[in-house]
Amino acid sequence: MMEDAVSDGIVFLSYFRDLPDSRQQIKVAYPLQEVLLLCLVAMICDCNHFTEIARFGEKRLDLLRQFLPFEHGTPSHDHLGDILASLDVAAFQVCFKRWVASITGRSADVIAIDGKTARGSRPKGGKAAVHMLSAFCSQQKLVLGQMKVSEKSNEITAIPKLLALLSLEGAVVTIDAMGCQREVARTIVEREADYILALKGNQATLTEDVKLFVAEQKAVGFRDCAATTHQTVDGDHGRIETRKVTVITDIQWLAHRHDWPGLKSIAMVESIRQIDGKDHFETRLYISSLTSSAADIAGFIRSHWAIENSLHWVLDMTFREDQSRVRTDSAPAIFAIIRHITANLLRMAPGKDSINLKRKTANWDQAFLKAVIAQ
Repeated sequence: MMEDAVSDGIVFLSYFRDLPDSRQQIKVAYPLQEVLLLCLVAMICDCNHFTEIARFGEKRLDLLRQFLPFEHGTPSHDHLGDILASLDVAAFQVCFKRWVASITGRSADVIAIDGKTARGSRPKGGKAAVHMLSAFCSQQKLVLGQMKVSEKSNEITAIPKLLALLSLEGAVVTIDAMGCQREVARTIVEREADYILALKGNQATLTEDVKLFVAEQKAVGFRDCAATTHQTVDGDHGRIETRKVTVITDIQWLAHRHDWPGLKSIAMVESIRQIDGKDHFETRLYISSLTSSAADIAGFIRSHWAIENSLHWVLDMTFREDQSRVRTDSAPAIFAIIRHITANLLRMAPGKDSINLKRKTANWDQAFLKAVIAQ
């Protein structure tokens, strides 16, 4: 049956062929490939919650049967949640990785790693909501992989595991201060990639040394070190921001003193925001394995924020992730990955429309819908 689906253009399903299904197969009324197709097609067509997906299955069964038999129709929203709750998240992530690798075909130029909590997934009894750590290709605007962690603090141990799922060779990996760890840096350079890691108080001694060194060099105009600078001025939504990036590369003493894998440069980003006639100052520090110019480093750092604007914001505002009440077992994590799959497919779909408009168009235009799921 899976081969029939692939021949009809649903290449996505072929990468989930070996996904384990713990249900007793002799009693299965809703085959797993049909459940996945239902969730994917419904979510593409602007459905965000299990109740909407179940109703879509009822009303658009004729459409779904153009791809797979759906001999017993589609499951209710409760049954749908039970099926997804029974799936193995790690195995699902491996299938996702294979599918994404077939799409990208190569390492991304910049891979931004950041976490997001699905706030509506917090179960009763005080347990933590599901927190998903995602890897996002800033240039292609595609989710490359994700890892479920129980709490934000566990990102430290989850980041190396997520990196292990990715093709990193030649990429620049950007991570906020939570990922500023020796093991993370070592993993990245051993995989023949580079890193830019935000530096804050979680590496107290390294941070203090960098702050002192940068302050000393700034006081003498950086004349005693190899440094490049790059400055930009942006105006948007009634505010003006001046951003100056300084990169210092002769820091072998720092890498040796702290035994930090691959460390070759430090970057300082000084921002001045003029909002309502008032100036707001901010200084951020980074460490990196790159020896690139300040202009290049500035571009990589700015690319990191694409994960906030192009992924997290979209998940909240378009897919209403924080309003989701999926809470049982594996279901929240599986549902989060299905959102990522949907976002990737819609990003790749032809046209420059927003993801929101593409979802509505897919619901109205069957030919466009088929083009989206055939990628």
